[in-house]
Amino acid sequence: MIFSAEELKRFATNVFISIGCPEAEAKQAADVLVSADLRGVDSHGVARLSGYIRLHEKKRLNATPTIKTVHETPSTAVVDGDLGLGLVVGPHAMKLAIEKAKNVGSGWVAVKNSNHYGIAGYHAMMALDEDCIGISLTNASPLVSPTFSKERLLGTNPISIAIPTKNQPPFVLDMATTTAANGKLEVLQRKGLDAPEGWLQDKEGHITTDAKGLVKGGSMRPLGGDREHGSHKGYALGAVVDILSAVLSGANYGPWVPPFVAFIDPAPNPVGEGLGHFFGAMRIDAFRDGEEFKSHMDNWIERFRASKTVNPDEKVLIPGDPEREMTAERLKNGIDLLDPVVEDLKELGEKLGVELIAGN
Repeated sequence: MIFSAEELKRFATNVFISIGCPEAEAKQAADVLVSADLRGVDSHGVARLSGYIRLHEKKRLNATPTIKTVHETPSTAVVDGDLGLGLVVGPHAMKLAIEKAKNVGSGWVAVKNSNHYGIAGYHAMMALDEDCIGISLTNASPLVSPTFSKERLLGTNPISIAIPTKNQPPFVLDMATTTAANGKLEVLQRKGLDAPEGWLQDKEGHITTDAKGLVKGGSMRPLGGDREHGSHKGYALGAVVDILSAVLSGANYGPWVPPFVAFIDPAPNPVGEGLGHFFGAMRIDAFRDGEEFKSHMDNWIERFRASKTVNPDEKVLIPGDPEREMTAERLKNGIDLLDPVVEDLKELGEKLGVELIAGN
């Protein structure tokens, strides 16, 4: 079923308001969610809306947080999200990182006591209009086993880096440190499809293609899938994200990270507060002339686009290309939500008194 981005934002905003979020924060949260749908990251868009509401019902999410800086230097800070929506806490912290970058050249902000913050790319891209390079990391629910392990000790722990350009579209890396994001598994489950080999292992550590493998006690594999294909590198990247996001901030890390799903209780004896993020902003002219840099970024992108390909019908993509093209298509033609997602949203709307209206 097709929906306009404006309608999904309106619906999500009113859902967040219905649980007590101030209007400005509700709009901010809705904007982060719908940006994921526009960019084709359907797993992190409005499909997750009911998940946040269930966390609120479990009293694991604060709709009216007092977000505060608890430690600070001219270039760094630690922010306590007061268990608020990561969709609100994240942009708050990224704005602080950008402000510090404007003042002293770079800004680095670690966050504790937060919740799931949507797509990593949203926060990193906030730096683009300020002629800054943006960096966004977060840890996540423990669903991933390190190489050689069968225990769930890490999240999908994404990394996003956004780099400004002059005339070319910006360079926007936004990737999980697993072979695939958990949300892609959720999409496969809704479609009744198997998972590609290498994404998952069963509870004994053997590769499985069952998209419901996590539900059955299995775990996700790090980027690379297995040792022979470099999973130790994916594991190391995920570990770095976990350390910067949580060990540095005072949030929970590793197996103590609170799960996003409300029906699973957080691990006992937490080692920190809530979920953690890490943000960075670097002012380009703190390194070299900004216009020169952006011209060279254009040149870098143009050269890579001109690369000779193995198949003449294929082209080299620049990070951010697929999402940018999807955004243009969905702004024009609307966002097509899967039937199970529509049913879930309508059920949520009926419960909270918010109507969902289809059509572009």
